[in-house]
Amino acid sequence: MNAETLDLARLQFAITAGAHFLFVALTLGLAAFLVFAQTRATVSGSGVHQRMTRYWGQLYIINYGMGIITGIVMEFQFGLNWSGLTDMAGDVFGAPLAMEALIAFFIESTFLGLWIFGWNHLNKWVHLALIWVVAITAYASAYWILAANGFLQNPVGYEKRGDELELVDLAAVLTNEDTLIALAHVVGAGLLAGGFFLAGISAYHLRKQTTDLDLFRRSLRIGVVTAAPAALFTVIVGFGQFAVVGDSVPMKFAVSRGDTAEQEKVQAELTARLGPGDYRPPDWINVPASVMILLGFLMVLLLLINLPLAFKTHAGPVTRFWRRLLTWSIALPFIATIAGWLFREVGRQPWTITEVLRTEDAISPSVSAGNMRLTLVVFTLLFGALLVLDAWLLARFAARGPEGSALGMPPDPDEEPEPVPTF
Repeated sequence: MNAETLDLARLQFAITAGAHFLFVALTLGLAAFLVFAQTRATVSGSGVHQRMTRYWGQLYIINYGMGIITGIVMEFQFGLNWSGLTDMAGDVFGAPLAMEALIAFFIESTFLGLWIFGWNHLNKWVHLALIWVVAITAYASAYWILAANGFLQNPVGYEKRGDELELVDLAAVLTNEDTLIALAHVVGAGLLAGGFFLAGISAYHLRKQTTDLDLFRRSLRIGVVTAAPAALFTVIVGFGQFAVVGDSVPMKFAVSRGDTAEQEKVQAELTARLGPGDYRPPDWINVPASVMILLGFLMVLLLLINLPLAFKTHAGPVTRFWRRLLTWSIALPFIATIAGWLFREVGRQPWTITEVLRTEDAISPSVSAGNMRLTLVVFTLLFGALLVLDAWLLARFAARGPEGSALGMPPDPDEEPEPVPTF
């Protein structure tokens, strides 16, 4: 396998996985908010929370639909481009992926469809239960993905028999330290992204003095109150991950710190144990790591400033300035998410499975540089178009306000039902 083909395959998967993760982060954050809003509306009969559920629910559906499309493409790439990984570790790595596909593409999607079309047709408690299932399965789906990824980072619970890895301890895979701390980090990042999304759009409507200001005042408060502790939690857990990385992928930890002496020490240990080779990841992984950390602290600061301002009914020039900044900051959690993903995945190189399977051995032997160039262009254009379309649809429907939301609209009492055809 030539170096060009390997680099193209890695770049292609980086684009598809990175783009997909953007949708996942917002899905996790909005799902938790919808559970809160609809539960409050169902229990108390609050009209404003009912309108909040409909308005933010429509934006959730747009983002979820785009995420499903990108997720399907990413799943296919494992079999098409990375058969070396599936051939060797399919028994271990494939089990969590299969569970994720079952949960995301069957349970979660089915219940979301029932929730979308069940407005005004289902009992309110049944309808509430549907969004609870959607949210729970969204987080369960994230867990199963991270269980698979955690195995790549820190392989446990297997035995090597011939050229294949056999699962011998499922509990070890599911309770992998790398998986659990990464799950905590991703959950915090999802709530942070959802909180910024709520607060930023709400701040826009409050500055524009659009209709239903009560809805956006409440949404702004919920968004900031959710995002502020989520930001602190995500930063703390993020730094806690470095200790886990130091144990499972010591070379990545050494490179991220710029510790040359430690890098040489780890290189010597790996050479003695695994044979000659360059076991250092690219030096530039310091860049996304620094961006992630810097944005984390910046978001904490921005949210702490906006926290008291979120409870002000009448906004002066200072409040309007910070709310404008909050709107423009919607992208910050997503940039930090991509930076963190790059650090996590590229920092594991040259391994697909740490100290078990090199990336150059994981790629499918049948792929060629020409095919990779063609599919890279196609996927890049497709995913770029999906990201632009998602942003455009979210901005368009968000700017319309609650009046533009068709989700859950009761039927017009003056509208006569369509006649039922007879045959």
